[in-house]
Amino acid sequence: MMQRRLFAASLLAAALGAFASPALAQPNWPNRPVRLIVPYPAGGPVDQLARTIAPKLGEKLGQPIVIDNRAGASGTIGIDAAVKAEPDGYTFGFGAPGGITVLPHLRKMPYAVEGIHYVSLVARVPQVIAVNQKLGIDTLPELIALAKKEPGRINYGSAGNATTPHLGAELLAQEAGLKMMHVAYKGAAPAVTALLAGEVQVLTADLSGLLPFQGRGIRIIAVSGPQRIEVLPGVPTTTELGLPAVHVESNYGIIEPAGMPPAISRKLREALVAVLEMPAVKAQIAAQGALAMSSTPEEYRKLMQQESAKWAGVLKKGNITLE
Repeated sequence: MMQRRLFAASLLAAALGAFASPALAQPNWPNRPVRLIVPYPAGGPVDQLARTIAPKLGEKLGQPIVIDNRAGASGTIGIDAAVKAEPDGYTFGFGAPGGITVLPHLRKMPYAVEGIHYVSLVARVPQVIAVNQKLGIDTLPELIALAKKEPGRINYGSAGNATTPHLGAELLAQEAGLKMMHVAYKGAAPAVTALLAGEVQVLTADLSGLLPFQGRGIRIIAVSGPQRIEVLPGVPTTTELGLPAVHVESNYGIIEPAGMPPAISRKLREALVAVLEMPAVKAQIAAQGALAMSSTPEEYRKLMQQESAKWAGVLKKGNITLE
């Protein structure tokens, strides 16, 4: 009888172990390095943001945060890898907006967007409107006046069809009633190069990519949003200039696979919030043209839903496709 009881107990323990999350069996999480999948190449602005927080986050958690760059397909390859990873607490993703708020309206995604699990925001990167200095334009009202006076004369660049630079300029054109010509490039860096060379006269893009060239071939004439930027205190916002709907920014954060134990998610988020409050980290992020910002998972989710709805309207009104 005793042997039968021991055998039944061992079977029960084995069954419970089979259904338990691997992470739940590790109360001292993390006890080995944690991987953070970044859906863009090493050395780019998104990668720089991730590498800014990774060392301090690793210190808080007691284990290194290892960056895993999974670039391609406008960020969707990396997002797919992150959301489909084993929910054992050792793989998270760096959420980028394109694969969550824009591309799902244009093509079938390899993952269910509504099923993405959010941990916290990390940073907001405001978009700005810049012109080639040789255009002789100093303000956004001057640009609008010129574009209306000579429809089709102004060319604006982008990082490709349906990218944030494309949609930002399209939103400006829709709200201000402008007709400008779109020139798509294969990435943000070539678009900035084209603006510097005068191939295009206007570029709406993340501040992080344009800030190094301010006053050195380009002029940033407006911030696409309601708040001025600390590093450009003299540059007005689109809200101040009567175009409050022209609000464009890229929001980056941490996402995780479905099924992650809540205790691990909370511990990661608490460590991340503490890191983003560090003055040195805030300064590093600000130097990259971004604003450090944490959030609750629900706040992050709602923000992505709002952004998705906004861009769906812009895409439809502008008849924008990936072709």
